[in-house]
Parts: sequence; structure tokens; C-alpha cells
Amino acid sequence: MISSRHITTRLVCGGLTFEKAPVALREKAAFTQAGLPLALAEIRKALRLEEAVIVSTCNRVEYFGATTASPAEIAAQWPDFLRRHHGVEENFGQHSFALAGEACVDHLFQLAAGLKSMVVGETEVLGQLKDAYETAHREGSTGKYLNRLFQSCFAAAKAVRTNTGITRGSVSVGSVSVQLAEKIFGSLHGRKVMVIGAGDTSEKTARSLLSRGVHSVIVANRTYERAAALAQVLEGRAVRWDSWENEALDMDIIISSTSAPHYVLTREKLAHLLMRRGGRTLFLIDLAVPRDFEPSINQLDDVYLYDIDDLQSIARTHLTERHSEIARGVDILRPHIERYCTWADRQTGLAPGERPDITAKAPDSRRPPIVHPAVILSGNTGTHTHHEAA
Repeated sequence: MISSRHITTRLVCGGLTFEKAPVALREKAAFTQAGLPLALAEIRKALRLEEAVIVSTCNRVEYFGATTASPAEIAAQWPDFLRRHHGVEENFGQHSFALAGEACVDHLFQLAAGLKSMVVGETEVLGQLKDAYETAHREGSTGKYLNRLFQSCFAAAKAVRTNTGITRGSVSVGSVSVQLAEKIFGSLHGRKVMVIGAGDTSEKTARSLLSRGVHSVIVANRTYERAAALAQVLEGRAVRWDSWENEALDMDIIISSTSAPHYVLTREKLAHLLMRRGGRTLFLIDLAVPRDFEPSINQLDDVYLYDIDDLQSIARTHLTERHSEIARGVDILRPHIERYCTWADRQTGLAPGERPDITAKAPDSRRPPIVHPAVILSGNTGTHTHHEAA
């Protein structure tokens, strides 16, 4: 057996994000929390990863790995892995990105700091990364490279949030959803809201709504105990899953973020509900991936439906005022990235600064520059840090 000390252990990452892949494609690639253990085992085998972490959220489905295999070969195997695992025939490769080496480190650190989020500076992504890492660690899927990588990125993210104003203002998915509600209804005072799903995103959204004057919040969840617990915290009311449709008759806003593999609300079902509402406007915000509400619902009269990708337009309005904070955040990340890369170089017997295989397609190229998220979100990268997988 060849010792790994004589083979450069590479960091690789890739996947689908809101930047290149629409929600209709991301939902077909998404992994459930319960399905992650199997997915981790399968991706390590399929992509020849010695260590692996899978991050699956409403905005992205990504893998991070440590490997001695060719980054280009790994990038080529990613779309096939998704097709086999999910049993679907989709062109995932056309919408995927792949990075290797220090570019991968740059990507993760900026992601953890909220600099690559749909809503720049949002805080949910850090918790999502921690959950993904903890799951992989618990499953024995991480080793010294990814353990150090993720622990370092968490510390770096804290430094960015502490020393910049990147998190000020409306920077969460929930708060952006509230802004959409206010555009439709004006004041939210006296409005009635139903939250479907009792997860973190649902709770934060409900808190944002209450802070804007919502009259009452009803919580529905498949597990009634979780709905009751959240309702108590929000001083609202919990309803059992089989009764939420009747309760929806009196609602002005319904926000859904469940992990259901199928539509929670179909167009046909909603059409029947609307006949009993007397023409009152209904605002639906679908934060789930896969989506909870059938997209064709938007064709019904008196209904406004926004899904997770629709939030991007509002997210961009926050980007201009945050350009200076993004630049400061990138500067704060630089020494953290350098420290990790220096440590990783020493593990492979390389002298600091001697870093082969910087990118998946150009193994002998120099380190690519850190790309500002503002440039990425504008759709004009002009850099070499993102590569399409085959």
C-alpha cells in the first residue's frame, strides 16, 4: 500500500447553488437529514473521497472532500452520483461548479461568513454548515483535513461577523420574506399568519412577522409536539397536521418550510380553499427545497406565490449597500485561509507556498484570487474559481 505521505492530498468541493442552478433542479438533488448517512457513504465511494461532508440547504447542494484522486475526475463523477442516488435523469453537470485546493478553502470560508449567500450576511448558513459537519463527523466521514478545515472556517466566520457590519439590517431569508409580505399587504398589523414546519427557518420567519405587527401565528407540523413547542415560544397556537387546511381559510400569509418529499399544497387543493375565502388575497412563501407548494398555484387569482429563488431579487438590493463590508470581510478571511493552507501544506510534506493542483482543470496554475461575492452574484465573475463539471 502506498503511503498517503507520498501523494498530495487534495481538498475538493463542488455542487449546485442558486447562482447557477434553479430551484427546480436543486430540489431534485437535495438530501434529507435522515438520508445523509447513506449519501455520505455513497459519495465517498463514488467520488473516491477519503473524507466527505455534504451540505444540502434550500440554496445549495454541495460536497467537500479530501482525496488523492484527480480533482477533474471527481468533478466528472458528481453529476453521475446525483443521478444514481436520486434515480433521476437531469443534466446536473451543466449547472454544477467544481473547485480544488486553495480555491476550495476560499469558497468554504466565504460561505461560512455569509459572503456567498443569496442574502449577503445572513446567519442561517453558518448553522447549516455546522449541522452538516457534525453529521459527517458523527458518521466517521471526516478526518484531519476536513476537521481542521471546518473548525477553522467557523472561527473565521465569527471574526467576520464580529468585526464588520455584514449582518446589519434585513439579512435573513425570514426577514426578506417579511419584506415581500409588506409589499403586498402594506402594514402587517392585524394580519394572520400560518407557519408550516417547525424548523429554525420557520421560527425565525415567525419572529420577524411578529415584530412587524402580525396579529396571530398558527403553527402546523407533522409532529404536533414540535408545533406546540414553537407555538408556545411564539405565544401562538398549534394545530394538528390534518387540520391545517381548514385553519388556512382565515390566514392572510402562509409560510412553509418542511422537508416533505412531495407538495404539501397542490393547485387543485388550494383552488377548493379559495372558493371558500371570498376573494381575499393570500400570500404564500415557499422556503422549502424540495418545494412545498405546486408552482402552478401562482396562476390562481388572488394568490401571490414566491419560492426561494424569488428572494434573490430582494437579496440583490441589499448587496450594493454591503459592498464595503464584503471587502472588509474578505480581508479578514485572508490570514485565516493562509493559516489553514500552511498547515495543510505541512501535512503533505510540501514547503509553505508550494501548492499543486490549485484548480480542477489547471493543476499547475497559480492560486486564483479570492473572488468577491458581489461579483459572483452579479453574474460577471471574470475569474477562474468556478468550473463546470462534466
